Amino acid sequence: MMVLLGLLASGAAALPDATLGRWQTETRHGVVEITQCGPSVCGRLVESDSLRTNPALRDVKNKDAAQRDRLLKGLLILKGFKASGSEWGGGTIYNADDGGTYQATLTPVGTDTLKVKGCIIWPLCKSQTWKRIK
Repeated sequence: MMVLLGLLASGAAALPDATLGRWQTETRHGVVEITQCGPSVCGRLVESDSLRTNPALRDVKNKDAAQRDRLLKGLLILKGFKASGSEWGGGTIYNADDGGTYQATLTPVGTDTLKVKGCIIWPLCKSQTWKRIK
């Protein structure tokens, strides 16, 4: 029984609970909903200033012409993360503003703040601080 409890406790550090939920981005009043995706976390664009004006906006700046007709609302923009200590790394973030996909990390800072860092290549990175929507 103690071994089972020990295994459960050690696995708890890798749970995505601190990142799950709806998050307000720093720009354009964006809202990203982060959910559990198997052993990882992923995030979809739920709304933004532009989507409030036109919910039918398409991914027109995507570098892949075959994907330019997909809707931005509900678009999977965070994926492929692996738990690494207290952060999620090895994933990607898609930026519909320029059609680029970047290597990313998600680092919870307390219960209501998430540091999101995207990199073209290290050290060419940009960070945002997202706030939890309650």
